[in-house]
Amino acid sequence: MSDQHETPDPREARSGASNGAHNGTADVPADDSARQAWATGGTVLAGVLLLLQGVFGFLQGIAGIADNTVYEVIGDYAFKMSVTAWGWIHLFLGVLVALTGWCILTGQTWAKATGVGLAAVSVILNFMWLPYLPLWAILNIALGIFVIWALCTERSDAPAL
Repeated sequence: MSDQHETPDPREARSGASNGAHNGTADVPADDSARQAWATGGTVLAGVLLLLQGVFGFLQGIAGIADNTVYEVIGDYAFKMSVTAWGWIHLFLGVLVALTGWCILTGQTWAKATGVGLAAVSVILNFMWLPYLPLWAILNIALGIFVIWALCTERSDAPAL
């Protein structure tokens, strides 16, 4: 008489399956996988948005450097800098943001953390840029916040969809 003792499969305990069949998506609740799909799509969109924001920032910087009168200050504001100085800031940040966006799209893991940091810097600088181009600055602030959310919510350990 042999006493065979089987150790239970931990995957069965998590998924609730008793027939031994394992479905890789059963480990993740349905609402979590739907949220993960949004976050993964958001990460791709964040990469594209960073790439585009970088290119537009670069062009905005060139315009500010080339002609100091291309942007007019609207109202009185605490953060006053010459348009040429803002041009150099936008030019430098635009190159960094565009390269980071490209690296996110190519799957570089370090680029996500860098993208969060650069998006945060971009949000702050666009707040300071409000008197020059208010609507564009508000749009960039909103996009920067979305980029931060998308890059922070996507998990690399999530199951493939």
